[in-house]
Amino acid sequence: MAGKSLFFDGVPLSKSVQEMSVNGDEPPPEFHVKDTSLGGTDSSPLSSSLSDSVPVVDLSLLLSSKHELEKLRSALESGGCFQAIGHGMSSSFIDQVRGVAKQFFGLPQEEKMKYSRTANGVEGYGHDLVVSDKQVLDWNTRLFLRVFPENQRKLNLWPENPDSFREVLHEYSTKLKHMMDLLFKAMAKSLDLEENSFSGQFGDNPVMQVRFNFYPPCSKPDKVLGVKPHSDRSGVTVLLQDEEVKGLQVVKDGRWITVPVIPHALVVNLGDQMQIMSNGIFKSPVHRVVTNTDKLRISVAMFNEAEPEKEIGPVESLIDDNRPRLYRNVKNYASFNYECFQKGKVALEEVKFHA
Repeated sequence: MAGKSLFFDGVPLSKSVQEMSVNGDEPPPEFHVKDTSLGGTDSSPLSSSLSDSVPVVDLSLLLSSKHELEKLRSALESGGCFQAIGHGMSSSFIDQVRGVAKQFFGLPQEEKMKYSRTANGVEGYGHDLVVSDKQVLDWNTRLFLRVFPENQRKLNLWPENPDSFREVLHEYSTKLKHMMDLLFKAMAKSLDLEENSFSGQFGDNPVMQVRFNFYPPCSKPDKVLGVKPHSDRSGVTVLLQDEEVKGLQVVKDGRWITVPVIPHALVVNLGDQMQIMSNGIFKSPVHRVVTNTDKLRISVAMFNEAEPEKEIGPVESLIDDNRPRLYRNVKNYASFNYECFQKGKVALEEVKFHA
């Protein structure tokens, strides 16, 4: 492995996070969170995981129950995050999705390296692209793939081992696409908007990408994060958590809240694109993943984004004298957000509208 820069471009680390964890190596300084202005490890006490702080919404009732719709709206206005039940996927299928993730990350390193991302690519297996020497590295390994539009799939990066991986991912992506379509309609309905007010801005070929995350045990959980604090660049993110090990935390009312584990629920959090489209009514929560000294954790995140060339902006009917326009229209928010994040800037601040 020494000498290969497949993992950290420009950063001389010869081992993957997984290998360092197995060997009991101390995380190198590149992983230490120094700046706490973005809500780093020491900026606020970790609160206990109060289950009522992350509402549970039954998706199967959204279009028929006013109460459930109001619960959705309240969750998205207050914290931008909820646990989805009634999503129509069987527990056994959810377990299958986790299963292929675990099997893939459990393969020998040489086998996983067949699906490595290229030096400047985003898709594939490895660690995130390093674009700045100030960048604090995240204690995780991931497999990142585009799933929709279907003709943009790089199948050479889709694992053939385990042999059910591709089939399970295709089915899961398709089911989540339907779930997200329902959510966009329900979100519009909750604000008394035309039902395609949000979905229409995503275009005919919205982008969906999946990120399988592997967080090995870490000997310095007080100094190292699985993922740095950030808000998602997506419209909506759906996360399948580990069935046992907690790790996801969201900021709510200025405090870090641990998202409880409900084994067959899906955690939904909004991304920046939805905060822009809703003119700031719905929130895109800042969140992070903490590390754990003795347990590994696996999760699967699915991101939904507007077509890159499609301009997004606040829905016109949500702009009035009481709520002036907060954001300007923007194209290709995904790459803009990525650049801002790595420079330590907050993309949502950068797209604020100035009359």
